[in-house]
Amino acid sequence: MLVDEVEIQVQAGKGGNGKVNFHREKYVQKGGPDGGDGGNGGDIYFEAVENIGALGRFRHQKGFKAEDGQPGGKNRKTGASGKDLVLLAPVGTVIKDIGSGEMWEIRPAFAKATAGEEKILIAKGGKGGRGNWHFKSATHQTPMEFEEGAPGKERSLFLELRLIADIAFIGYPSVGKSSLLNELTAALVKTAAYHFTTLEPNLGAMDGLILADLPGLIEGASTGKGLGIKFLKHIKRTKALVHVISAESDNPFYDYEVIRKELGEYDQELLEKPEIIVVNKSDMVTREKIEEILKQLKKTKREILVTSIHDWESIQKLKKRLKGL
Repeated sequence: MLVDEVEIQVQAGKGGNGKVNFHREKYVQKGGPDGGDGGNGGDIYFEAVENIGALGRFRHQKGFKAEDGQPGGKNRKTGASGKDLVLLAPVGTVIKDIGSGEMWEIRPAFAKATAGEEKILIAKGGKGGRGNWHFKSATHQTPMEFEEGAPGKERSLFLELRLIADIAFIGYPSVGKSSLLNELTAALVKTAAYHFTTLEPNLGAMDGLILADLPGLIEGASTGKGLGIKFLKHIKRTKALVHVISAESDNPFYDYEVIRKELGEYDQELLEKPEIIVVNKSDMVTREKIEEILKQLKKTKREILVTSIHDWESIQKLKKRLKGL
């Protein structure tokens, strides 16, 4: 199950307290103050990863805290700083502070979105308190004062995954969207001859373009039927659509119109995106059937390509067209 929306609480580490201490020497009752400073609390960062399922970690664990700083020691020794906490989020995640409204977005280039490529500071750790040696003066030789460490920043966050893709493959279940993605990119998407094999979006990179294979839509998707409603919002972020229709369909024009209707009912802006139609699985039907399908789809006034994953030339034509799309 793809988790694409979640609320969590994060708290950076508290700074360590300053120390009250006096230097001890033999035969000296009380030496000068030498209490050290506390260490700083750990920060909290979000780091970009390619795994679009990374938000799944937050489904059950809702609270995260960085390590506190250690208190100061004697001989002006500064306490150890708390370890930073690095949380992973998929490229395309928008992070919002529910209280302040501050927002961050994780979006390096997909091909370069490796661990550490983008790291965002979300919550700063508290500063360590000063030890008593800071408070010594000519008139105050034995200070007992010290500072407590400052608390770390605390935030309530709303995380929303908004897939970043240039082109989305849409259509009914089992029309071959995942198979096309596998042929066009280095993706290794599970495929099978039954509906809803794709249960979450799959991404692949093709010559700098990011392609998204979205779960199959069905009639009623915009009102919550099937799997599509969860992913219709992701189509909004794509620049263009590839509407895949199976050559085995009994009524390809009807299939096209149903999906278009669902897109429009969800958001009219989706109908304005550049779109081409791909009639896939051409190897499964006769040439006469293909001609009949093209005749039916001509009334859509869309550019139409005919493909089969077993026809290398058709895949190359599709790849070239996608680059121009």
